[in-house]
Amino acid sequence: MGDLRSAEATVLTGVQVKQSKLGAARRNRAMIAVAVVTALDIGVVALGFAAATAGDYARGTRVLGVDIGGMTTPQARPLVERAAAERTARKLSVTVGTKRVQVAPTTAGLSFDVDGTLADARADRGVASLLQGLGDGLDVPPRVRADQARMGELLETAASRVDRDKVEALIAYRGTRPRARAPRPGRALDHKASAAALRTALATGASSANLVVKTVHPTVSVAALRAALAGPARTAVASPVMLRGGGHTVELSPARVAAALRFTADGRGGLKPVFDAEKALKGLEDRLVKDSVAPRDARIELVGGEPKVIPSRNGKGVDRKALATAVEKVVTKRSGRVVSVELIPRKASFSTADAKKLGVEEKLGSFTTNYTPAPRVTNIRTIARILDGHLVKPGETFSLNGVVGKRDKARGFVEAPMILNGRYVDDVGGGVSQFATTMFNAVFFSGMQDVQHTPHSFYISRYPAGRESTVSYPQPDFRWKNNSPHGVLVDTHSTDSGLTVTFWGTKRYDIESQSSKPYDIKNFKSIDDNDKDCIPMPGAKGFTIKVWRIFKNDGAEVKREEFRTVYQPEPKVTCTHKAAGG
Repeated sequence: MGDLRSAEATVLTGVQVKQSKLGAARRNRAMIAVAVVTALDIGVVALGFAAATAGDYARGTRVLGVDIGGMTTPQARPLVERAAAERTARKLSVTVGTKRVQVAPTTAGLSFDVDGTLADARADRGVASLLQGLGDGLDVPPRVRADQARMGELLETAASRVDRDKVEALIAYRGTRPRARAPRPGRALDHKASAAALRTALATGASSANLVVKTVHPTVSVAALRAALAGPARTAVASPVMLRGGGHTVELSPARVAAALRFTADGRGGLKPVFDAEKALKGLEDRLVKDSVAPRDARIELVGGEPKVIPSRNGKGVDRKALATAVEKVVTKRSGRVVSVELIPRKASFSTADAKKLGVEEKLGSFTTNYTPAPRVTNIRTIARILDGHLVKPGETFSLNGVVGKRDKARGFVEAPMILNGRYVDDVGGGVSQFATTMFNAVFFSGMQDVQHTPHSFYISRYPAGRESTVSYPQPDFRWKNNSPHGVLVDTHSTDSGLTVTFWGTKRYDIESQSSKPYDIKNFKSIDDNDKDCIPMPGAKGFTIKVWRIFKNDGAEVKREEFRTVYQPEPKVTCTHKAAGG
């Protein structure tokens, strides 16, 4: 009996070793088998064990639904491979959020490791034999392999359909009134859990799988947002912040503070002030930094009738980062809202070398238009003064309205006639179309790219037919692009009798202009107008004309562009209104 107990212990030990390699289901079955074995005659068990372990796999061993008990590996492999191929050929019904799609396991990069699975089956043959003795069998879980690249690609596609960024709470300002953006949870595909769900579905033969989508919660609660809105956000704009520097004290008004301030998530469940020092300093930095130490950009000016680079100078400027940090510390306080401005070395934003690289060296093109004394001349000369010396860098598009903005009396513009809906009306800034026309011709003869120009609705005899442009605010605008590799300096010169616009840069072409004769002539109508604001008009025929811009190098034509302009007839307007008592 002692030898039998020793043999029994040996069998049990072998079973227990196998248990450590199995999942929970296998361990439970093994424990039952062991309990039964201890009650049986050990001799009978030994005979049964020998019978059940014939071949490489014990009787009752199943892989992917295939019974391979008693087989050798060469016999079992093709059967298991066929079962694996059949299962991987079946598409899985995959649910992603509210959508369901059919996915082939191979698309997800999933396949079976047949050799590895058969190795597991051989290792489990002892447990399988004991279970077979109880009238049961062992299903060996198949090993599933995943191509990480293909699986990742599938999951990224799925994520693009369901992922939604969380929205953190935010406080911004409308004027000086704080306005809140409520937090909102997001969602994100759990890549690891979703990959496991696909592997499990294939391994178990399931027909469907659910990808796992998790909720991504904002860090700031609604309660924390309300507290910040009622407290720090209102305190921040309750009074000015004072900046001290350069021997001066400059006030940041509540409106300026609000325009540069936001409260954003601090990562700890609250909101923190974030100050845009660059935005707040616009128009103020020169009051905090003495001119003698401030950096100075290079300039290109005409000296003695020739373009010359005026060198840049490095200097000192306000430390934006330090200023932002300092303001963020005091802005939520009710008192002590004073910040000392720190200066740091600052280079000129446009250096001497930058200016020289632009190659502004020679005249590209020039054009002159004449005028007689009238209110509109004031507007022409005002806009010429604003744009004199303007530099257009390579690749930049110049917009007249973008640079000058709306014409207003504060900058010297006055009321003068302009064309609106085919009639003359008075408007502040009227008459500046003559400047647009003069600049358009400078663009034309300099070889620059015309982006947007709008001819007048009817022909005005002081302009070259087919080579003129009207402008108003905000539309129509006048725009052109510096499509050269060099800079273009705009030079304007106005007198009591005329305006000249000249472009300077590096010459690429000689430009010639050719025009067709006017055609499709249309007569004008005569109108009697009794309106008290009537402005008389002389009347002129309408017509169509073509103009060609011809580009030449060394006398040879390189290309040409066509401009076709249609002028409507200008009505002859007679004003019949008489003032009271006239």
